[in-house]
Amino acid sequence: MAAPRWCWGLSGSIVGLDQLTKFLAERLLVMHQPVPVLPSFNLMLTYNPGAAFSFLAGAGGWQRWFFLSLGTAISIALVVWLTRLRPEEKRLGLALALILGGAIGNLIDRAWLGQVIDFIQLYYDRWYWPTFNIADSAISIGAALLVLDSLLGEPRQPSNPETRS
Repeated sequence: MAAPRWCWGLSGSIVGLDQLTKFLAERLLVMHQPVPVLPSFNLMLTYNPGAAFSFLAGAGGWQRWFFLSLGTAISIALVVWLTRLRPEEKRLGLALALILGGAIGNLIDRAWLGQVIDFIQLYYDRWYWPTFNIADSAISIGAALLVLDSLLGEPRQPSNPETRS
């Protein structure tokens, strides 16, 4: 069973929006110079050679290939998972499509730049959340939906012809 078209469209839209906003961030923002947008929300261009929260950012360069390989493997697994969805698994499809779009958005940066472009900065008083991007947001929302689906989704019934009467 193939994933619904909207799943592929959503993933593609996330990739497109992510890449467009990163392009604009690089053209319009100055590195490490915050631009206030709202209270507790700035736009600020940074680059992250590591993973989430700059994990392994200073590892010396090997992490580019590690995260590129890991992201590619995860994206392939997500595509396979999406192709095996049942039509009624809409929440799961939404979660997987968001994660896939975000993963591909960040993979593009890693492949071309060796690092990920980040530009969304949230803070409270003097406490700053690590800067992130649209792809990261899609992955986070998708992961939350994936957990929600695992908690609320109906258990799959095995399709064993011997158990049918």
